[in-house]
Amino acid sequence: GIMQQTAALSNGRVRLSAGTLYGELASLLDKGWIEQLPEDGRKKDYRITSAGREVLRLELLRLAVLLENGRNILQNE
Repeated sequence: GIMQQTAALSNGRVRLSAGTLYGELASLLDKGWIEQLPEDGRKKDYRITSAGREVLRLELLRLAVLLENGRNILQNE
């Protein structure tokens, strides 16, 4: 599930509680950044939308700028 994948991808640095996860999923759904796929029993699957991909692309660019700024600061010390 999402909680386990998040913990694995972050090497245990990020552990989502169920309440946090469900709140964030609801927010992402409301913003149209993800969509829920047809349910398969109790399991709920989600897919990123084109709007969500654009938000992700912009966030990755923002983070790349921050990383570059940090590297520049360290090089100039």
